[in-house]
Amino acid sequence: MQDLDLAGLADMAVALVTTWGLRVIGAIVVLLIGRWVAARIKRGVILAVERAGADETLAPFLSGLVYWLALAVVIVAVLGLFGVPTASVVAVLGAAGLAVGLALQGTLSNFAAGVMLLVFRPLKVGDLVEVGGSLGKVAEVGIFSSVLNTPDNVRIIVPNSEVFGKPIKNYTANETRRIDLVIGVSYGDDLSVAKAAIERVVAADARVLKDPAPQVAVSNLGDSSVDFVVRPWCTPDAYWDVRFEMTRRIKEELEAAGCTIPFPQRDVHLFRASDAA
Repeated sequence: MQDLDLAGLADMAVALVTTWGLRVIGAIVVLLIGRWVAARIKRGVILAVERAGADETLAPFLSGLVYWLALAVVIVAVLGLFGVPTASVVAVLGAAGLAVGLALQGTLSNFAAGVMLLVFRPLKVGDLVEVGGSLGKVAEVGIFSSVLNTPDNVRIIVPNSEVFGKPIKNYTANETRRIDLVIGVSYGDDLSVAKAAIERVVAADARVLKDPAPQVAVSNLGDSSVDFVVRPWCTPDAYWDVRFEMTRRIKEELEAAGCTIPFPQRDVHLFRASDAA
């Protein structure tokens, strides 16, 4: 009886080893080969992004995403070797993904916007931009948020959905930028003298570009002054220096030419009640 039991156990062990041992070995082989293939794909994505000259943040993001997707496919294949219905696994994962997606709508929205920013690159590190109601230089473009440093060196973290989902003002994307100044002179001043004084200041600044040509013209007859628009062009890096210095020099040149920049004023006429009667 004991010999029969041992023989039965031996046959059962052989059957188990034959059935499951091969599956385990196959699963290990699939895991090793799948991991190797995923790593090769990841490396290929990194090289492709680097050759394309894309943003440096894009390479690790895309390569990591592709790597984990490849591993997910490998795991599903391994489960199939053990007889687990892969269709059911995919359905469960899909349902779980849908539940997580509904719970994390805001986060996924920021994630999707981050992908769009990295792919289309409407802004890059170092650009002076206005996004989401904030103005500053781009310090970082992340997957979920972007980091700006304001001109007074305050760090602002803006969710990517606020960046990509709204208008983006990029002040340094173009090679030139126009300065818009409005200078008012008195109604009693000679307009040709005032215009010549302003044009001298504009022409004397070497940072002002010749093409496009600067513009000086009368734009408005205001309540207290005749207004000139002054529109020189310069590079984005020189914008604020040129603007500040030109405003000061125009005032000094106008005063030297005998022109005045009037204060806002209003004429008040008084009538006595007896005179009105």
